Amino acid sequence: MSILLDPLQFEFMQRALLAVVLIGAVSGVIGAYVVTRGMAFLGDALAHSVLPGVAIAYISGASGQGLLLGGLVAGILAALGIGFLTRGSRLAEDTAIGIVFAGMMALGIAIISSTRNYSVDLTHVLIGNILAVDATDLTLIAAAGVIVVVVIVVFYKEFLVVAFDPTLAQTLRLPAEALRLLLLVLLAITIVIGVQVVGVALVSAMLVTPAATARFYVRRLHHMMLLAALIGAVSSVAGLYAAWYIQIAPSAAIVLTLMVVFLATFFLAPGKGYLWSLLGRSARAA
Repeated sequence: MSILLDPLQFEFMQRALLAVVLIGAVSGVIGAYVVTRGMAFLGDALAHSVLPGVAIAYISGASGQGLLLGGLVAGILAALGIGFLTRGSRLAEDTAIGIVFAGMMALGIAIISSTRNYSVDLTHVLIGNILAVDATDLTLIAAAGVIVVVVIVVFYKEFLVVAFDPTLAQTLRLPAEALRLLLLVLLAITIVIGVQVVGVALVSAMLVTPAATARFYVRRLHHMMLLAALIGAVSSVAGLYAAWYIQIAPSAAIVLTLMVVFLATFFLAPGKGYLWSLLGRSARAA
């Protein structure tokens, strides 16, 4: 028990644990859409698109929540930009993502590189800074997470139809374009709060890995969301404890923990795991 309780003597660790639980769960929920719709590249692009907002907020003298809000504005603008460029199939989605991704990334680098001491002051944007989360950050993360989950629950059926049956969406006269943009905005919000934990470089792993793991065990989307949320939260806590005792970056420890869970599932998941497939082939050959 001392292994579990010793780190909790420190308030910053208590706040960090609450933050990773919230972010891990929210990332798992929306990550189900990312995985099932093949949006992993989009998630990575939006993660890097927060850089200009963070850089501008930093130059303006903001810190903490100000940087988070700056990143949120940039992420939402990038999401809306991708949505506009791909509207009406005028431009392929992967092409639009590549253009916005490169442009926002270059703008962020340009702004950051013009700032003295940027390599030190903004390092946490790239690798996360979960141990520095304060009570206000935690409130903002919780509020953003609640908004994302509530919207997904309220519009669950509509998102499901638009994502998997566009013809039915037209028949039902659903506002498909508005719902698609709303989903992109929710994804941007999730990415921005995820940057607090694992940084720009690794935040896409928080979206993709828990949902990809859950997909081995369930068929229905809402089951996948629930299981991915559980995997994301528990693995994030385990990774944070590992970082505490091994003395490595929390962002790396969390993502590596998610990766270990995924690989174990990939090889050992009952019925769908790689080793189960090998055993099935061997049995049929015999």
